[in-house]
Amino acid sequence: MNLQLTQAWIAAALTAAIAFITYLKCRGEARHAGNSNKEFFLAGGGLSWLYIAGSITITNLSTDQLLGMNGNQMALLAWWELSGVVGLSILAWVFLPIYYRNDCTTVTELLEKKYGDKNVRAVIAAMFLFGNIAVFQPIVLYSGALMMKSMFALPIPTVLLAAIFGVAGSLYAIFGGLRAAAVVDTYSGILLLFMAMLVVFLSLAAIHWDFSGIPPERISMIGGPDSPIPWPTLLTGMIFIQTFYWSTNQTITQRAMAAPNLREAQKGVVAATVIRLLVVPAIVVIPGVVSYKLFGHLGDAAYGKIVWHVLPNWLSGIFAAAIASAVLAHFTSLLNSSAALYVCDIHEKFVNPNPNVAKLNLWSIVGFVILAIAIVPFYDGAPSIINLVQQLNGLISMPVLSVFVVALLFRGVDPRAAISGMLFGLALYGFSTFVWSPLHYIHMMAVTLFASVGVALAVNRLVLGGRATLLIGSARRARAAA
Repeated sequence: MNLQLTQAWIAAALTAAIAFITYLKCRGEARHAGNSNKEFFLAGGGLSWLYIAGSITITNLSTDQLLGMNGNQMALLAWWELSGVVGLSILAWVFLPIYYRNDCTTVTELLEKKYGDKNVRAVIAAMFLFGNIAVFQPIVLYSGALMMKSMFALPIPTVLLAAIFGVAGSLYAIFGGLRAAAVVDTYSGILLLFMAMLVVFLSLAAIHWDFSGIPPERISMIGGPDSPIPWPTLLTGMIFIQTFYWSTNQTITQRAMAAPNLREAQKGVVAATVIRLLVVPAIVVIPGVVSYKLFGHLGDAAYGKIVWHVLPNWLSGIFAAAIASAVLAHFTSLLNSSAALYVCDIHEKFVNPNPNVAKLNLWSIVGFVILAIAIVPFYDGAPSIINLVQQLNGLISMPVLSVFVVALLFRGVDPRAAISGMLFGLALYGFSTFVWSPLHYIHMMAVTLFASVGVALAVNRLVLGGRATLLIGSARRARAAA
């Protein structure tokens, strides 16, 4: 008990140190824009490529990834990260030039400019907010609390630990905005990546680099029909999932939109791509596979178990600090993007066009934190965090992506038609995933995307009497799409 208490104090001290360094870094940055949306939500356009790369990496990589992917205890799950390389490349070379050319603060602002309608912007913002509030924010808090409990055998209710993370993360988002989120992302990310790679090497050493005795399906990269990722899904829905997540998801894309210019933003995304290719796949699957050989099937408890087994006692507190900082950084990023969506896309468009951004940011974040903590108990006991997240993510990802696809590839589509296609896609995916499942949910994502686009074009032509024009085929049309 004394050892665990010492480790907990080490973790708390290092987490506080990262918070203090973040404060020192952000304190020296003048709020030159005062009450500006871009200052709060895009760091005044002042993020260098290093902070963009760090923020993108750690916003994606947190306890839900470490626990959830290692919890499957299969090498196959590395495909989520490897295919992310394609998604990041699409962000860097396709979407970022469009966002910067249109001077967007939120990704949904692009939709208003393309459709000429503020309502479509607000509807998609509301969809993103629903995903953040109901799924991603509570799962980050829950998985962080679960990790702390499994490492230190803490006799504390999960929701209480989640509440501690929630309150601490909200302080970054309230007082520092995106700048603080990016800085704490980067510093905590360096610590987390180092410690996670150390766990990988110590795990391999624990089995003497010998994978014999592990069932072949646990170490194969070719998924069978009953696996979490059947190999044909890599050719269907997987690429569209990655396009949505990296290129149209406010929480991720917001970081890349906060650079002083497009070139700096692209440098940051390329750096994040290199990290994802060379480092991330190993840390999200190898410890889980090793834990299967050592301890058998453990589910989402596998990562905490292997960490506790292979790390020396004096390093456990440092690892806990890395995890705690990553949870805070990820949660801060979610809160900041949620506040941006509400303030820019809903409040300023329908309530007050010139609000006190600082005060509105404060109260928005307070509300989001309370809701996230309240929802945490609903995820307690989920059989697989990562599979649940991916399934729920599909409920909004492909329908929302269809609205972006129609906006960028076609001219002359009524925004009401685009929303109709989105609603159809939401109903189709929900029914085919949670009621009757004719296909794997990743396959259904591809079906949902094409069906949503098709319904939008059909409604536009047959119901609203519009005529869509495909913006592909000539240089002039390609420039118009951008």
